[in-house]
Amino acid sequence: MLRIYAFAVSLLLCAGLANAATPGMRGTDHFGFTVPDAEQAVDFLVDVMGCEAFFTIGPFGPFEDDWMKENLDVNPRASIPVAHLVRCGNGTNFEIFDYDSPDQRAEKPKNSDIGGHHIAFYVDDLDASIAYMKARGVRFLGEPHPFTDGPLEGLTWIYFMAPWGMQMELVSAPDGKAYEKTTDARLWDPRGSLPSN
Repeated sequence: MLRIYAFAVSLLLCAGLANAATPGMRGTDHFGFTVPDAEQAVDFLVDVMGCEAFFTIGPFGPFEDDWMKENLDVNPRASIPVAHLVRCGNGTNFEIFDYDSPDQRAEKPKNSDIGGHHIAFYVDDLDASIAYMKARGVRFLGEPHPFTDGPLEGLTWIYFMAPWGMQMELVSAPDGKAYEKTTDARLWDPRGSLPSN
């Protein structure tokens, strides 16, 4: 009986942890990243990707105290000359930073590095998007790769390089993804609310 009770308590505790969440959390507001030339990044995102530039903020710093270290965990003498806010379709906002810092590193992280990252854009027609972007000088890595089994079956992806060397990705799943046939739960989808299969 004691084992059954202990097991029941364990289940209740695990269920409570599984449902734990930051109060009021609704989703991602923005994704911030630092680039070597903020104007170049905004121009690419607007002119090639079709995003919308909203506004610019800054400058911030340099400060005489340790505000930058205490609040942003960067060099105390770092400054942010400008940051641009951009939105790309039905997706999160981008906060694009231009930083000056005495200890700034110029090498870009690979996906395999700690802190490595990429941004994926959903497109309706992958072939048309690739052709359009290649005509504008965008360099793609390899060829499109379709998932042919597993939960992402139906999705095709390809990586490309932003002009400043950041890895990005195009994805498309015009007929949906296989996992959608097994559950009513859905990953967020930039196409908006999609009917359950």
